[in-house]
Amino acid sequence: MAKHDKSQMLKEKISFLPDTPGVYMYYDKEGTVIYVGKAKNLKRRVSSYFNRTHPSLRTNLLVRAIVDMSYIVVPTEQDALNLENSMIKEYQPRYNVLLKDDKSYPWIVVTNELYPRIFLTRQRIKDGSKYFGPFTDVGSARAVLELIRELYPLRSCRLPITQDYIDKGKGRRCLEYHLKKCRGCCVGEVTVETYHEWIDRAKQILRGETGELMDHLRGQMEQLAMEMRFEEAQEVKERYRLVERYRAKSVIVSAVVGDVDVFGIDDDDRDVYINYMHVRRGAVVRSLTLRYKRRLDESHAQLLAYAMDEIRQRLGVEYDEVIVPVAPDFNDPNITFTIPQRGDKAKLLEVSTRNARQNKIDALKHMEKTNPEARAERTLERIKADFRLSELPRHIECFDNSNIQGTNPVASCVVFRDAKPCKKDYRHFNIKTVEGPDDFASMKEVLTRRYTRLMQEGEGLPQLIVVDGGKGQLSAAVEALDEIGLRGTIAVVGIAKRLEEIYFPGDSVPLYIDKNSESLRVVQHLRDEAHRFGITHHRNRRSKSQVHSELDDIPGIGPKSRDALLAKFKSVKRLREAPYAEIVEAIGPVRARALNDYFSSREI
Repeated sequence: MAKHDKSQMLKEKISFLPDTPGVYMYYDKEGTVIYVGKAKNLKRRVSSYFNRTHPSLRTNLLVRAIVDMSYIVVPTEQDALNLENSMIKEYQPRYNVLLKDDKSYPWIVVTNELYPRIFLTRQRIKDGSKYFGPFTDVGSARAVLELIRELYPLRSCRLPITQDYIDKGKGRRCLEYHLKKCRGCCVGEVTVETYHEWIDRAKQILRGETGELMDHLRGQMEQLAMEMRFEEAQEVKERYRLVERYRAKSVIVSAVVGDVDVFGIDDDDRDVYINYMHVRRGAVVRSLTLRYKRRLDESHAQLLAYAMDEIRQRLGVEYDEVIVPVAPDFNDPNITFTIPQRGDKAKLLEVSTRNARQNKIDALKHMEKTNPEARAERTLERIKADFRLSELPRHIECFDNSNIQGTNPVASCVVFRDAKPCKKDYRHFNIKTVEGPDDFASMKEVLTRRYTRLMQEGEGLPQLIVVDGGKGQLSAAVEALDEIGLRGTIAVVGIAKRLEEIYFPGDSVPLYIDKNSESLRVVQHLRDEAHRFGITHHRNRRSKSQVHSELDDIPGIGPKSRDALLAKFKSVKRLREAPYAEIVEAIGPVRARALNDYFSSREI
């Protein structure tokens, strides 16, 4: 009765929801926030959870767990996105996508002082100072600072230098002054105007405006040369070369595109990697990759909206034109979204996507190195979901047939444990009961022999069988399992020639696996191994049969004599050309005479 009352109360709340933008929160029976979402239209969005069955299992589990809800109305969709982001970070709901790398990155700050300082920091203080960044690579931030300090003699001390401080003579020339790394700000030897001009040029570098700075330095150098102030012109020339070298190392991605923001996306089933690049004058001056953990099969459009809001809050970005792979799940009339198909903007998107993909690869490598068990579990979970299994496929076996024009038919069985090859368990099969090139009957024979023997010996059975072939081979495998009583015990699928097509028993329509899925990578590895292992065995059998036709049918030449001859002469061709005395030495006169008679009869 209480459950019915709660359900009725929830329906009433939903019926009273307004048709406005807002944020909604779902609660479980303990009163814990389990999901936070945003909506352009609260009533329509919240109702959609309860008026149908969802394709995602996790979404259905979420709906089943909801016992109460609340909501907050906001003026605009952008406000809803901002509020949703903040509340997810506050409550960390079980069913929400989570930002995995919410860490602090360093900034370069230009302080708000009479003689400003420039240094690296991880804290942003609202004191009028100007912050540039953040820098995901501390090394690159230090390189920028080093360039600025080589170009301009800016102070690095923490003295509270004011005009009153200078007038009262509190300053003292330090070692930095004598090393000519500072011009004596504390004693007033450099004017505020000159110092601020240096600061303005340093800001140009921090904004990525190295081209403008080089133009300024070139003009200054030419002017000094015209005035015959050659020593000063030489100093400016050295600064120019420093900026030129720094610019050569910068990532210049387009000489045509101006100032834009770019978001590239890549994922690996559970985690989604979104790379952000700020491009100024065609050069990447800022880049950051966010990693989100999927909870409810969120789309790229939804996650892109989260990422844009996160970047806005974290970096203080104001978007104008944004290059994206898909339109994000929110509207803003002040932002132009571009989904390029070709040209320089498409190349920018490709660079950003490549950065997101590299972060994914690095994260997977790190996981495999530091916690290989977790990586294996993750892969097995993905295979379990893709192949509709009831348990983790810790033991997988894959079968492949091999024959050439029906001769020497063989089959191979490769074994993967925890998604990795277990080569000691690989097995070869010579087809015994099938006449001619019949792949279906061969597959049935091999599976029958393999699993009958495993059951007789009390060995563990696999959770998944993969057969290399389409519906025909799969049907043969199903027949074999039916006859030995394992049909409901082991899951079996067939791989068509196109690796993305997976056939299930009784289903004529194949399943298409995502090309980026870990499942497809494992399946491809399985099939490659089965094919390689089978071809190697077939090649060896074929070679042995060719030797057999030449030597094993000769009366008087047994296996030991054959092996002795091949060990000495290496091939039948060399044996034919060998002197008779050497053959006698190898196998004796009686067998040598029999061999000689055989070769002589073949020459007639």
